[in-house]
Formats: sequence, C-alpha cells, structure tokens
Amino acid sequence: MAIGWISLLKTVPWADVISSAPTVADGAKKLWRAVGKKPSPATASGQEPHAAFAPEIETLALAHARLAALETTVSELHQQMLDSSTLIKALAEQNTELVQRVEANRIRLLWLSASVLAAGALAAISLALLLAR
Repeated sequence: MAIGWISLLKTVPWADVISSAPTVADGAKKLWRAVGKKPSPATASGQEPHAAFAPEIETLALAHARLAALETTVSELHQQMLDSSTLIKALAEQNTELVQRVEANRIRLLWLSASVLAAGALAAISLALLLAR
C-alpha cells in the first residue's frame, strides 16, 4: 500500500505544484474579497396595497409573495456563496502550507541522503585504509 503512495507522489510535478501554490492562494483571497464585499440582498418592504382594487390586490399579493420567496432564496444562496468562498480561502491557505512543508521535507531528505552517503563513503575509506595496513 505504501509503495502505491510513493509511486503516486513521484508522479506529482512538485515544481509546478510549488510554483502555483501562491497563485492559488492569491486567487482564493481575491475571491474572498470580492464575495465578502457584496451586500446581502434586501428583503421585501412589506407595504400593504390599497383595498379599492380587489382583483389587483390579489395579483399583487401573489407577486409580492413570490418576490419575497425569491429574495429569501437569493439571500440563502448569497450566504452559501460566502460560506463556500470562506472554505475555498481556508483550503487554499492549507494547500500553501502543505506545499511549503512538503518542500521543506524534500530538502531535509536530500540533506539526509547526502549525509548518509558521505558517512558511508567515509566508512568505506576508513575500512579500506585499515585493510591496507
């Protein structure tokens, strides 16, 4: 199972991921700023029509009810959009942090590999000098 993950991680173009992480984070921040500044849609005014126009009042009341329902729906969708943009921003920040940590781990692994290789080379040279005496 671990071998599958390792081979999968080897196929990821880390240079591209690392170089595009700040762009993704900036895009999420711009989205958050754009969505966060938009005001919530206004609700219905609630004014009562005059009683002199009975048939028109019923039609206006239905239209008013539909308008109120649509405004409620738009308000809910706006809130969902704000919630989604907040989530996208958080995910982009986490992605940037993850990429930075993966890059730091890659560099540590490279140094560790070089250290082990140098220690092995020194051990081999020391052994060769001891056997040569």
